[in-house]
Amino acid sequence: MTTLAPRPGITRDRFTAWGLGLVALLFRIWHLQSPKGFVFDEVYYAQNANSLLHHGVELDPKTNAAQFIVHPPVGKWMIAAGIKLFGYHEFGWRISAALVGTASIIMIFYVSKRLFNNYFLALGAEILMSADGLHLVMSRTALLDIFLMFFTLLGFLFILRGQHYAAGISLGLAAATKWSGVYYLVAYLAFTLYVEYRQNRALELEHPIKRVVRQKLWLRALQYIVIPIVAYVVSWAGWFFNTSGYDRKWANSQRHGFFSFIPAPIRSLWHYHSEMWDFHTTLTASHPYAANPWSWLIMGRPTSFYYQAPKGCGANACAQEVLALGTPLLWWSGVIAIAVTIGYWIARREWQSGLLLLSLAAGYLPWFNWQKRTVFNFYTIAFEPFIILIIIYALSKFLEPNAEGVIAGPRRFASYGFLAIIVLNFLYFLPLYLGNLITYTHWSSLMWFPSWI
Repeated sequence: MTTLAPRPGITRDRFTAWGLGLVALLFRIWHLQSPKGFVFDEVYYAQNANSLLHHGVELDPKTNAAQFIVHPPVGKWMIAAGIKLFGYHEFGWRISAALVGTASIIMIFYVSKRLFNNYFLALGAEILMSADGLHLVMSRTALLDIFLMFFTLLGFLFILRGQHYAAGISLGLAAATKWSGVYYLVAYLAFTLYVEYRQNRALELEHPIKRVVRQKLWLRALQYIVIPIVAYVVSWAGWFFNTSGYDRKWANSQRHGFFSFIPAPIRSLWHYHSEMWDFHTTLTASHPYAANPWSWLIMGRPTSFYYQAPKGCGANACAQEVLALGTPLLWWSGVIAIAVTIGYWIARREWQSGLLLLSLAAGYLPWFNWQKRTVFNFYTIAFEPFIILIIIYALSKFLEPNAEGVIAGPRRFASYGFLAIIVLNFLYFLPLYLGNLITYTHWSSLMWFPSWI
């Protein structure tokens, strides 16, 4: 009996994806316990995660009273897993974000390989994600958005593989991390139905729309509506099994009306969600780092997660900051790449360009509907993988071979140079991503624009 050796391409892909992933992990766990204490909204999510771990619901750590929480629990359960393994301290509540961030870097290699079937482009996508400062900061901070991004990207990979049940579960978990994951569910349901409509049309079948409705609509509704809803409701298991959760007994105190046939916990959960919705749609409190979505792609107002001016840097004035700033040259290149991709989609209607633009739109455009709401630049991490994939798409067009199937040498070298410049730009800002103690003069040199301060 002979054993088949792995194909060289598969071995190379694994070595590349996991090798670069290991390098990225080192950046993410290096001095992960610093800065000490809660960074930005860790004060909410780390404490909530610790409460979930011990009580199954979010309770106030001082009074043990039920807390009104405005986000679903999956991301906090992920943080709780790290606390369970390593303890309730900085490393413990940040390690899950570091591991999930690293996993997304490995994943984007395989996503890009599926999209473009090209080793260099997949390598480029992984390098760009590894060298994005926003991704590094979010991977070292116990916030929810890195988990939202992970489940969304995982769902995207499952869609590319045609694994729609798994995609529905992943996207349901994304929505169970933050509600903005719902936009991806709607977008990808529409995409799968459109693909099937086009396939029926290409086969010249009679009434292609009717055939999609008759043959696939119920199945896709199961995969992208029913299964995500089930995943979402299951994520609230701790709230269901623990009567001390916020609004858990709300229905018990209400008069029995038309909806009395619905179990009381479900009615209570619905009421809880109506209060969450009211919070999200009326949040207009001022914040010094609030940023309008119009400025997000150009990093107009990055969010400062931490700033101190301690001593010990060897100069009279020192600074230590964690700034959720995307690598500037990467994101500015992304703006150009979006324009290029839109142009190619109009001219060629390639499925890769359409799907990537749809994914970007699902994560970005809904925020323009909330112009008065308090929002932050770091929300862009949710669609950051699609910015990178759009850059890779534009790069693939730059590297298209000529009629003889040859790619001009200067274009190859220009592509290598582009990736190298992004990496250098990332290293230049690295002290702001890792929260290193530096001189105030050095810190000032990193503040390229007054809006970054």
